[in-house]
Amino acid sequence: MTDTATIRGHVDAPVDVLPSDWVDQVRDLARVRDAVILAHNYQLPEIQDVADHVGDSLGLSRVAAGAGATTIVFCGVHFMAETAKILAYDRTVLIPDERAGCSLADSINGELLREWKAEHPGAVVVSYVNTTAEVKAETDICCTSSNAAEVVASIPEDQEVLFCPDQFLGAHVQRITGRQNMHIWMGECHVHAGINGAELRARVEAEPDAELFIHPECGCATSALYLASSGAVPEGRTKILSTGGMVDAARSSKARKVLVATETGMLHRLRKENPITIFEPVNRAAVCKYMKMITPAKLLRSLREGVDEVHVAPDIADRARRSVERMIAIGTPSPTGE
Repeated sequence: MTDTATIRGHVDAPVDVLPSDWVDQVRDLARVRDAVILAHNYQLPEIQDVADHVGDSLGLSRVAAGAGATTIVFCGVHFMAETAKILAYDRTVLIPDERAGCSLADSINGELLREWKAEHPGAVVVSYVNTTAEVKAETDICCTSSNAAEVVASIPEDQEVLFCPDQFLGAHVQRITGRQNMHIWMGECHVHAGINGAELRARVEAEPDAELFIHPECGCATSALYLASSGAVPEGRTKILSTGGMVDAARSSKARKVLVATETGMLHRLRKENPITIFEPVNRAAVCKYMKMITPAKLLRSLREGVDEVHVAPDIADRARRSVERMIAIGTPSPTGE
């Protein structure tokens, strides 16, 4: 049973003052609250280092569902904490700052998706896991960036597909599958969209021997494929990868340097996995302000006070869970498949 009095009295300092022993306090508070701390790959290094598990949103949610802890503290953006709640509905799910949103998830909502479905009756809706619970509830099958092509390929060829919300991931899937009856929602992650082809080309020209790790959400993904096909960089050194794929590739890479096109928080994880290789961002300004809203001080506050708790209506959670389970039935995604 949680001793709320102990938790509330454990940290005397105001939330905006970080005590020098904050790591020990986080671990003590987590033990008292029976909490597991999950951190997304894009979180601040300090948050990643104190977390029990680091990974992508779906992988972490699956960890949460299988964990014995009664409380899940999700250090990420709001839709990720919602997904954890969907898959572990009987647990208390906390996010250290409920204002941490996502420009990609916000590009479509349930009402907009229902209107789109009405324009294409009979179409199968495939939604990236980077969506709200409300959108997942209106979805037939969810996908990750690592299994999106497999999910789309599982749908009968004569059936229309509505793919949302990321236009760059959708275009990547369409290239792979050759699907002609696939409609793509024009949403984007503002951080990934800002990593453009011109920057990538300039970095490749400056670092001709480097490997490239490119997230398919990036605006430069098409340029990366063109550079590889034109011989500007060897195809073997150009990899379109989910964040989990980047972790796996980093562990086995023998390259002196890898240029990484995704949110810069990923670099901390890659450098820990492979301290020999040099990992540098294609765009140093590719920083998600929402991910960085989760700070050590806010994590302490969340554990101490039990805030901010994430709630999903039972009917929404049940419908959203089915779309995730259908994806898993098609093919189990990587534990870090985003």
